[in-house]
Amino acid sequence: MAISDFLFGRPLATSEERAEHIGVSAGIPIFGLDALSSAAYGPEAALTLLIPLGLAGVHIILPISAAIVALLVIVYFSYRQTIEAYPHGGGSYTVASENLGAGAGLLAAAALMIDYVLTAAVGISAGVGALISAVPSLHAHTLPICLGILALLTLINIRGVRDAGAAFKLPTYLFIGSLLIVIAVGLVRAIMGAGHPAPVVAPPRLPAATEAISLWLILKVFASGCTAMTGVEAVSNGVMAFRDPTVKNAQKTLTYIIALLIILLAGIAFLCRAYGIGATDPNSPGYESVLSQLIAAVMGKGVFYFVSIGSILLVLALSANTAFADFPRLTRAIAINDYLPHVFLLRGRRLLYSYGIYALVFLTGSLLVLFGGVTDRLIPLYAIGAFLAFTLSQAGMVVHWKKNQGPKSRGRMIVNGVGAFATGITLLVVLVAKFVEGAWVTALLIPVLIGIMLSVRRHYRRVHDETRASGPIELTDLLEPIVVIPVDRWSRITEKGLRFALTLSKEIRAVHVDCEEDAESVCNMWEANVAGPLRAAKLAVPELVLLTSPYRFVVQPLVDYVLKVEAENDGRHVAVLVPELVVRHWYQNLLHNQRANVLKLALLVHGNQRIMVINIPWYMEHNTDVKVLQKAAEEKEKAKAS
Repeated sequence: MAISDFLFGRPLATSEERAEHIGVSAGIPIFGLDALSSAAYGPEAALTLLIPLGLAGVHIILPISAAIVALLVIVYFSYRQTIEAYPHGGGSYTVASENLGAGAGLLAAAALMIDYVLTAAVGISAGVGALISAVPSLHAHTLPICLGILALLTLINIRGVRDAGAAFKLPTYLFIGSLLIVIAVGLVRAIMGAGHPAPVVAPPRLPAATEAISLWLILKVFASGCTAMTGVEAVSNGVMAFRDPTVKNAQKTLTYIIALLIILLAGIAFLCRAYGIGATDPNSPGYESVLSQLIAAVMGKGVFYFVSIGSILLVLALSANTAFADFPRLTRAIAINDYLPHVFLLRGRRLLYSYGIYALVFLTGSLLVLFGGVTDRLIPLYAIGAFLAFTLSQAGMVVHWKKNQGPKSRGRMIVNGVGAFATGITLLVVLVAKFVEGAWVTALLIPVLIGIMLSVRRHYRRVHDETRASGPIELTDLLEPIVVIPVDRWSRITEKGLRFALTLSKEIRAVHVDCEEDAESVCNMWEANVAGPLRAAKLAVPELVLLTSPYRFVVQPLVDYVLKVEAENDGRHVAVLVPELVVRHWYQNLLHNQRANVLKLALLVHGNQRIMVINIPWYMEHNTDVKVLQKAAEEKEKAKAS
């Protein structure tokens, strides 16, 4: 087995695509990791802002979580309808583009791209943050660990959707099972303890209140808690990844993901209030995550605690996989409409849109490096893109149902309308509450991305307009080209180039750039090896052009000469033949000058429609001994002499 097959999996034929489709059990870890793992950092992000309220802050988290859960239910019903209406993938970009216009589609596309990159970066950094809270000695290695996890995720996802689903099943279901057990046991003990259960391991004592409750603080807490809703759209983007029946399987997957997320969010909020668990300062020496406190309070710090914490670390770190699953599909959908480079349309060896994965890895790695892999620095940038995409998608669905009237269209329009209104209001709250903390960066990046996509579209439109054929092939003025061929010294490479030139045209100009004042020797070489034999065979002799170069430049004089020939021969094509040596191994290129490549690049940059560049490669023979070549050359000379 080749190393590439071992690392990345064997190449898959297009006919094998059906086998790569997944079911509900694999769909939950692939498309639900981001949403489910947000239960580990969403409540903590909200509780961190409530630290100044002391014990009062713990009591506020329950109604705030209830508001988030209500919003989650609204979004669930909206996206369930979106999946049914767009069985080929109804992400915000597609829905907004088709129903609200290209401008709204680009707004959704930019928001989603930012959201997916932040999903990957926040997931990885949150997982590493949880690891560091358990093993503080690793704090100095935060960024290298983040980048290592990013590399591992890339390797897993390059192997394909099915392999990624298999790899993430165990940690996902272990995480879900552990937290469900904690919530169930905690609820039983809370009921038995009349709402005040005794913790097995007492959580850190909550500090005294230093602030009073204010509307502004509640809005900020709600905005931070809404990070738990990111990733909800993932299933609607990836409907086509599911096996038949695709719509039902996608809807089931979405239902399970949302139901589990609601249970986790509501259960964590209730138990935090019951056990008096609040967030600790992430920058203090005694930092302990909310889930760590909760599991220890309910179950103690035995084997179950460490298994649960381990599953949380894994799921947080692997939650970036949702972005790996959806970002390539999103960039493909955008590229279909010419707003992103067409390279995003290409599928790799494992039937993936590999260039989308490469772009995500580069952007995520850059973000991790820029922010040092610290979650708290990334969270303020989060959720803006997700809620903007939610709002545009639901508004687009309202228009969709209006255009496609049916027996249930009015009810569905109301559901999507309520969703659009609720997420729109939430978007404004999150934007205002988090603007100063960093949301302004996202608000600035979105128009920048839209500008880039519009410029890409303009380029493709210009290329299409210039290259579009207006009729059948033009057959007038079919003249032989003027052939220009650089000549350095007499060799088999030069001979091959000249032989090909003789088949193209009768007007050939062999150009030698004289850097060492060896014009006489070049003329003698030309007469002996080219001009003489051609005259003897009664064939046209190419013109030898000598260009002097006192400063030893070679490429520029050649380019200037080609441009001069083109300018002096209006209506004629100029074919520049570039003989070059092709070595067996890439590193052998270091032993040869790269003038041929530089010349081709210069001609492509400075040329025009009437200048053509043709490679004349001479391939080094793989298994031919030098002595054999010399003997063959001697025999050829003897044959000529006789």
